Amino acid sequence: MSTPATDIHKKPSAAKRYLIVLAIGLILGAIASVFAMRAINERKDHFPDSVMTVMAWHMGKLKGNIETNRCNATDALPHLQTLRRMGDDVDFAFTDIASDERFGKHSANFRAALDAALANPPLSCESLGKTLGEVGGQCKACHDDFKG
Repeated sequence: MSTPATDIHKKPSAAKRYLIVLAIGLILGAIASVFAMRAINERKDHFPDSVMTVMAWHMGKLKGNIETNRCNATDALPHLQTLRRMGDDVDFAFTDIASDERFGKHSANFRAALDAALANPPLSCESLGKTLGEVGGQCKACHDDFKG
């Protein structure tokens, strides 16, 4: 029989120690995994995603101009000019597929659609919508071939 005096000197359970060590190991492992994933992500080239994000933002602004009936040339031209400049970066952003003939054709068609829009700027919401349809069609054609 154990007496109250001997219960005080009882050794702590080994299972508790193992459980504590396991919990600490899991926490440290999760922290190390987060650090490793961030380091791997930092090595990734974000340029292609950035180019697409900027172009999508400008396309969205042009669509917003149509929705708010702000379709004069002074509202549309800055976005169209930026899209055209970004079109020059598309080939550099996607070096892994830039040598593909289809990709070259798509990027050239995209730039040609924007060149046409800049040469004859849209002056109404109807013409801006048509221009967006042509430019967006070039985007869609390339995405159909390469993004899926």
